[in-house]
Amino acid sequence: MKSGSRPVIAAVAARWPRYMAAWAALAELAEDRDAVSAYAYARTGYHRGLDALRAAGWRGSGYVRWRHPTNQGFLRCLEALRRTAGEIGEADEETRCSLFLRQLDPDWDPTEH
Repeated sequence: MKSGSRPVIAAVAARWPRYMAAWAALAELAEDRDAVSAYAYARTGYHRGLDALRAAGWRGSGYVRWRHPTNQGFLRCLEALRRTAGEIGEADEETRCSLFLRQLDPDWDPTEH
């Protein structure tokens, strides 16, 4: 993804703030230059995703698999949150996110997403 696409993606996130793929893309774009911004974008998408899952009937346990396209934005945000937490020294959060990803999708492999 090109950094020049950031304004377009930011406009999408502003227009549709419940669209987790936009927050994930913003986090992924920011990771190379600003870990704190990447962390903030990922955290926003993560919380938006939790809200969406709960609104859909998810009660905090059970699978949220990558193979379902509607879950991919949320899982990308959670993976970005895991990575950026590590980058800013939040080792406990990095560990929690890693465990949560494996609980949500036991087949999760961060190298594939």
